[in-house]
Amino acid sequence: MVEPSDNDVRVRIYDHFVRHGRPPVPVELAAELGISPVEVEGAFHRLADDHVLVLAPGTPYIWLANPLCALPSPFSVETQGRRWWGICIWDALGILAMLGTDGTVSTACPDCAEPLEVSVRGGEVSGEGVAHYAVPAARWWDDIGFT
Repeated sequence: MVEPSDNDVRVRIYDHFVRHGRPPVPVELAAELGISPVEVEGAFHRLADDHVLVLAPGTPYIWLANPLCALPSPFSVETQGRRWWGICIWDALGILAMLGTDGTVSTACPDCAEPLEVSVRGGEVSGEGVAHYAVPAARWWDDIGFT
C-alpha cells in the first residue's frame, strides 16, 4: 500500500467535515487511510505548520480547516438545512463559495451588537455592512484565532 500524502489527509479532512459537519479526529482518519493515528497526527501538525489547518492549542484536534471552524463562532452560516461556522466574514462567505451554494451568514455588529445578515444567492452577495479587519492580512497568521 502507498502511504497517503499530507494532501491526501487534507482532502479526507474536508470530505469528512462536509459529510459529518465536524472535523475528523486522528483515529477516524487513521482507520480510513490504513495508517496509525500517530501518522495522522504528524500530518495534522505539518498541515498546521503550513497554515492549512489550525489545531486546538496543545492538541492534535482540528479547530479550523479554513474556511470551516469546528466550534461555534460569531459567524453562523446557514445553507441547505445545515449550519456551519466561520471565524470571520471572509471564512463565512468562503464556506458558501466552497460548497458552491446559496446561504445566509448571520453575525452581529461588534460595536453595537445589532444583528447583521448577509445573503448569497446565485453568486451575488446582498446585505448591509462594512467588513473591517483589525489586523493586516500579512499578519493574520500571527494569531489566526484573534484575526
